[in-house]
Amino acid sequence: MNTTDELHVIFGTGPLGKAVMRELLARNKRVRMVNRSGKAEVPPNVEIIASDAYDVENTRRVTAGATVVYQCAQPAYTQWPKLFPSLQASIVEGVAANGAKLVVGDNLYMYGPSDSALREDLPNAANTRKGRVRAQIAQELLNAHHKGIVKVAIGRASDFYGPEVLDSVMGDRVFPAVLTGKSASAVGEIDVPHTYTFIDDFGKALVILGEHEEAFGQIWHIPNAETLTTRQFITIAFEEAGQLPKISKVGKFMMRLAGIFIPEAGETVEMMYEFDEPFVVNHDKYVKAFGNHATPIREAIRRTLAWYGEHLKTLKT
Repeated sequence: MNTTDELHVIFGTGPLGKAVMRELLARNKRVRMVNRSGKAEVPPNVEIIASDAYDVENTRRVTAGATVVYQCAQPAYTQWPKLFPSLQASIVEGVAANGAKLVVGDNLYMYGPSDSALREDLPNAANTRKGRVRAQIAQELLNAHHKGIVKVAIGRASDFYGPEVLDSVMGDRVFPAVLTGKSASAVGEIDVPHTYTFIDDFGKALVILGEHEEAFGQIWHIPNAETLTTRQFITIAFEEAGQLPKISKVGKFMMRLAGIFIPEAGETVEMMYEFDEPFVVNHDKYVKAFGNHATPIREAIRRTLAWYGEHLKTLKT
């Protein structure tokens, strides 16, 4: 099939941006990706543009002619409170100037601790720095939509894993160890349920949201496979890799200690409630509207292990 002339622009070339890219290419869409360097490992039919997304003129230029824009970029984890609002505002203004639709990849920090499964209608009750800034920018996005400035849909996911996902609690601290039969490092209380998101399910959901007018002006929890405990999840990974399970726990004290040397670890400490208590995501709203395309958990883990196997080979060469 031939690629359509309909242009889709993705801000960010990290794991989520590339998951969106893969889904768009599967639908024969024309794809442009935007990052600071103008370089990324992508297929030759994907256009890459270097741009400073904090500059409105730049965001206006790179989104010219776009049908849908996907916001998958973010500042460094340690810089969220300082930089995230201005990044989001610049992208909104640039996209609005071109009359494109905006689909935003979001997380779940803004809800704060909850005694029940997380739903889209929960209030923004976060008492953490990063949770408050996520709540702020999400509200600003919805305000922009309701004021008629730009059409916005927000897709929210939990901690993710999958191809390209390295810097995650279920990333390079787990899967390389699983493949080599070493001890996988798990954060928090590993015997409480925790919903994990397969990155390709996240990417597909954002594309689907962009296809449906009824998705705009709303928040959607993307579909996930069944919620397991962290121990169960990692045990399945070891089984799929043909290895005996070996799991070590990293608690708040160790994360705080690691933060002395690794700023990103220190930033994780305020979010530890997500891993010390049950953290379950409800996706009924999305499934009722668009169906359930969550990848079965063993299949998702197998695909993740396959990607990591190739990734580890490239590191050796």
